Amino acid sequence: MTQRFDVHPQNPQPRLLKQAAQILHDGGVAAIPTDSSYALVCRLDDKAAAEHLRRIRQVDEKHHLTLLCRDLSELARFARVDNRQYRLLKLGTPGPYTFILEATKEVPRRLSHPSRRTIGLRVPDHKVTQELLALFGEPLLATTLIPPGESEPLNDADEIVERLQKQLQAVVDAGACPMEPTTVIDLTDDTPALVRQGRGDLAKLGL
Repeated sequence: MTQRFDVHPQNPQPRLLKQAAQILHDGGVAAIPTDSSYALVCRLDDKAAAEHLRRIRQVDEKHHLTLLCRDLSELARFARVDNRQYRLLKLGTPGPYTFILEATKEVPRRLSHPSRRTIGLRVPDHKVTQELLALFGEPLLATTLIPPGESEPLNDADEIVERLQKQLQAVVDAGACPMEPTTVIDLTDDTPALVRQGRGDLAKLGL
């Protein structure tokens, strides 16, 4: 049975977010709002939860999962970042950008791209996501909540609960999200490469 937490989008109730964080600590998969769309999240180091998350989306190990981080210092623990990359990251965080970077040893090998050892990382600009990450105490493994065979993410908590209640342990409802994916930029080469144009404006990064 899915536990639903109705939280205020600007002043989320800590008591409810603590309960949601505990479900994630206990190995659950949750749907949470972000600054781009609703996302499925679980603990980074929980292999069973990560596999369950992939099963819900029906994606294989080649599909890049993303780490949601609280800030740049946390992000730098999980990715190798040089000065040039750091300047770009500073311009785009927090915000609707996902950056592909070389993973550090902090990232379990099974979560990085199987042939490239890369990982997607981002710092979301959403009050509820930020508060949940602070209470959780570490980054969350995430993927956009797009049902198998569909192209649009789910954006309504009622529909998420109705369609996924047998697969999710929690839904954090803070109202509708923008429903536009993040802009994805690959920073692993000397020249930044646009992988997907989304909500984040490239001009803000000087690209």
